[in-house]
Amino acid sequence: MASGLTGCTSVSYYAQSIEGHVEIMAARKNVGKLIRDPSTPEALRAKLTSASAIRRFATDELALPDNSSYRSYVDVGRDNVTFAVFAAPQFSLTPITWCFPVFGCVPYRGYFSQKSAAESAAELQRQGLDVYVSGVTAYSTLGWFSDPLLNTMLRQDDTYIASLVFHELAHQKIYVNNDSAFNEAFAVSVETSGVRKWLRATGNRAGLRRYEANRKRSADFLGLISKTRDELRQVYGSPRSLRQMAAAKAATIDRLRMRYRHMRDTRWAGYRGYDAWFNSPINNAKLAATAVYGEQVPAFLHLFDLCGGDYPKFYAAVRRIGVLPASSRADALKTAATCN
Repeated sequence: MASGLTGCTSVSYYAQSIEGHVEIMAARKNVGKLIRDPSTPEALRAKLTSASAIRRFATDELALPDNSSYRSYVDVGRDNVTFAVFAAPQFSLTPITWCFPVFGCVPYRGYFSQKSAAESAAELQRQGLDVYVSGVTAYSTLGWFSDPLLNTMLRQDDTYIASLVFHELAHQKIYVNNDSAFNEAFAVSVETSGVRKWLRATGNRAGLRRYEANRKRSADFLGLISKTRDELRQVYGSPRSLRQMAAAKAATIDRLRMRYRHMRDTRWAGYRGYDAWFNSPINNAKLAATAVYGEQVPAFLHLFDLCGGDYPKFYAAVRRIGVLPASSRADALKTAATCN
């Protein structure tokens, strides 16, 4: 890790990362023991029991790593375990990337302290960049450590727990250095197909209906973002002055909000689950962060279908694409016609 340090900023960044992670690792408690412990609050016992069953399902049915990850538990005492800071130029949708040993280059910096994340964001803003800070409920060490379940992962229903466990274990299964869009979309595809399979296996038809409704809304949301990104690319590639470009950027984002309100009040019948996203500031960094997690998901799910829903075959196909040069990887995924 020392080989990746360059200057005082990097030293302090790595120091907080190591300290935060070690603190969590030292606080782990075995899930099985907590379930059997009569002093464990009943609500927590129920969540951990569900999470334990979900963890077994991940290995038995989704061919995800059978290791000690998500078999321990830590209460971090806050609503988010880390905070991710994204940045992009004022007139570009290409995110700033930071490179780290082992994990490669990624379009964000993670902080265990909200204060540190805010300070980093302020410094990036002083450099004239668009900045977006997002709370994170779970993270993966890619199998280097035994990642625990966190209280932040248990704050919603069992479907939410399953989605996080499947997603983070997918990162342990396949990870391509320097391609966050590929990695995150792959993990979302495993999460999506895995949750569907788990809901069907548990006979939770009502949960499956809610999940599919949420997935449709998510696709609609990502469609709005994609359209706006296309419009902004035209703005940024035009021969406008900086003042004209800033005005056109603001108008494009205003149209995004208008389209969202129309969709929310018509197609979504008033569902307001995305209001917070649209009511807070929108800029290039926020749009870029959203695209990282969503744009390639349909292609991965199509490949999964081409593999007949067979997870080992799907993973093998993803690995074959993953070793291709970065310049052709996305096109190969998008144009895949067979599992092989």
